[in-house]
Amino acid sequence: MAHLLHIDSSIRGEHSVSRRLTARAAAAWRAAHPAGTVTYRDLGREPLPHLDEAGGLARMTPPDQHTTEQRASWTLTERLVNEIKQADTVLLGLPLYNFGAPSSVKAWVDHLIAPGLAFDPATRGGLLGDREFIVLASRGGGYGAGSPREGWDHAEPWLPHGVSMTGLAPRFIVTELTLAPVDPAMAELVPLHEASLATAEREIDTLWTPVSAAA
Repeated sequence: MAHLLHIDSSIRGEHSVSRRLTARAAAAWRAAHPAGTVTYRDLGREPLPHLDEAGGLARMTPPDQHTTEQRASWTLTERLVNEIKQADTVLLGLPLYNFGAPSSVKAWVDHLIAPGLAFDPATRGGLLGDREFIVLASRGGGYGAGSPREGWDHAEPWLPHGVSMTGLAPRFIVTELTLAPVDPAMAELVPLHEASLATAEREIDTLWTPVSAAA
């Protein structure tokens, strides 16, 4: 049975564009997999603990030698890695905050980099690569080629490197200028935002073939 892991990370609630896009993608996935199941994790509302000393040392210490604190961190990591292992598709909403990924997403990635769980410590081969990883990225401004802030988006370039040891390979669908409809200083950019959003929505709608269309 097909299984989807749906992850949101926005802190903007109902105003979030990335949440709207992941909801659209999850609905499209369900239409294509009517018997499928879904696990949902909300990093924006229930963030994971960042790795502290105990969590860091838990990755360098044999599990049978863990302290109580190390064991608690390792158990959470096992749960997060297993969520991915159980999924055929991982769907992540990735807004851009202060030119980088939300700290909650960084914490999620840090937990995933676990020897013996997400990668083979002997060969360094990733153990999570045999699944689809769709990332729906939203940016308040414009960071494309030729724009004044070209290269200021440090979330999209970072994520493939951040998860590379696990074997996960993200496919990005991006919408830009999401602040244009609410920031008067960006009003003239609304048409560009609408075009960017429409392009992202079309790409989402073609990710999976609905069962009715395939019949």
